[in-house]
Amino acid sequence: MARVKTPRWAWVLTGSGHFFTEALDLVRSLEDVDLFVSRAAAEVVRMYKTDLTLPRSTRIYRDTTASAAPVAMFYHGVYHTVVMAPATSNTVAKCVLGISDTLATNVFAQAGKCRVPAIVFACDSAPEMDTPAPEGMVKVYPRRIDLENTQRFAAFERTQVVVTPAELEAAIAARRGLL
Repeated sequence: MARVKTPRWAWVLTGSGHFFTEALDLVRSLEDVDLFVSRAAAEVVRMYKTDLTLPRSTRIYRDTTASAAPVAMFYHGVYHTVVMAPATSNTVAKCVLGISDTLATNVFAQAGKCRVPAIVFACDSAPEMDTPAPEGMVKVYPRRIDLENTQRFAAFERTQVVVTPAELEAAIAARRGLL
């Protein structure tokens, strides 16, 4: 199968508000990004009144097809890296169990099948956390199952799980250095 000349970043937005605006700032710092927006992420954009001004080279794919048709691009070498940031506990759980029934989970599944490395910013990563909400910071207490799924996810091949915006930024910088 023919490879594309300049592989792109595949960035997945799920329905988490956990450092959502910081994740979008990182998207804006990259060129050649395909942004995969789940239905829940589209709601979060509205709730957080987030500016969606993106670089001209950014392409946006919304969760509008039952078969997640855009993931076929993985078979043609379009992507060098998948970034799922931020990733909800729901998306993490589905990925850990191998469920691929949404655009977000299909992107991760196809990336794995095509051996494309993934960076995942898992939201539920500590027993007690402060997280940004539309009206300000709130305290959350992830469930044990959410914490266990984050740990399981970190054991996946070609998958780097990060738990802070600084770790996400460092992982992207390291990946850039390899390209």
